[in-house]
Amino acid sequence: MDVYDNNTFNGKDDFPRKILSQLLGSHGPVHAVTYSASPGTYILTGSADRSIRLYNPIPASPSSSTATTTTSSTSFITKPSQPPSTTPPQGRLIQTYTSHGYEVLSLSVSSSNATFASSGGDRAVFLWDVSTATTIRRFSNQGHTTGRINSVIFAGVDDSLLISGGHDTTVRIWDVRSQSSSRPVQVLREAKDGITSLAVSPGGAEVLAGSVDGRVRTYDVRMGRLVTDVFPGAVTSLCLARDGKTVLVGSLDSKIRLMDRSNGQCLRTYGGDGNANGDAAGGWTNKEIRVQSVLGGGERWVVAGDENGAENSNGEGRVWAWDLLTGKLVAKLGVPWGPGGGKVVVGRDGKEKERKNVVSCVAWKDGGFGNQFCVGGTSGVVTVYGEA
Repeated sequence: MDVYDNNTFNGKDDFPRKILSQLLGSHGPVHAVTYSASPGTYILTGSADRSIRLYNPIPASPSSSTATTTTSSTSFITKPSQPPSTTPPQGRLIQTYTSHGYEVLSLSVSSSNATFASSGGDRAVFLWDVSTATTIRRFSNQGHTTGRINSVIFAGVDDSLLISGGHDTTVRIWDVRSQSSSRPVQVLREAKDGITSLAVSPGGAEVLAGSVDGRVRTYDVRMGRLVTDVFPGAVTSLCLARDGKTVLVGSLDSKIRLMDRSNGQCLRTYGGDGNANGDAAGGWTNKEIRVQSVLGGGERWVVAGDENGAENSNGEGRVWAWDLLTGKLVAKLGVPWGPGGGKVVVGRDGKEKERKNVVSCVAWKDGGFGNQFCVGGTSGVVTVYGEA
């Protein structure tokens, strides 16, 4: 059984371990989470049930839950100091958005918070009006031709552009302001396999695209220049630092790398920490699915989900955090399945098995500079962590 600490790790850090709330309502795994633009009051989630939900993560009142939650359930280097809490408080569901015909895989909120974009299995990019819960535009004419659109992100002055990347190996740039055409204004076709993740540099001059072919391609759309960085495994996650000088790259070789964008040098590698002594056994691995990693705590920490789930009996998931500068493991948090615990499923061998909470998506408030973060995965419940 895993032993991890949501109270202290080596006793000296202020990583947010307290479970503030859980966001319920999804009828399938949650594939995407994001905060609203600064100050990040709200959370959007995208689900396999084809719906997008808007939440206020702060419970309506202390009495909204029957249990008091101070930390998540288990301990990394010491035994739990208190019994596991039963039911964390529930955040407030504000609105549900339903126009997708397939699962929702990516979300991006405009800087004004008036609109957001979504993508998934529909082969179209949806632009939404937040207040009316209706789609303003659907970008699909001469759009992605096959499979899913894995990532979408706003770019340009006043969020005038949307950029999407998908299974068809292309990156497409769309003009949000144009009412006469829904065709992409530019198509980038250099990738040899599906696009998994996108990032945009400060100012919007550069587009970064991570691909299953193990490349991160940086397009300078103004100068027409392309720079390609090669990685040992399929690239599954990109997170650009606020100043644009470094980028966090996750790939399917069980490593997360902090890259210097000026020269392509790897500044630090994260992953593989099995326990407080840094042993590899039981450590962080990512070899099969897209697991998101982000910068948090004012870019002091690297935070990632977990494709394996916790090795215990209640379907719990895990979140890992490392110190950005030293690469040392700061925290390994348990992520409860939600009300009722893990679901029991029947395996191919006909035996009942408990389904694990694979944590695949992570978002940190205020672009990595806020005081809380949230995670989602196979349980369909989003767990929000904050300061004690």
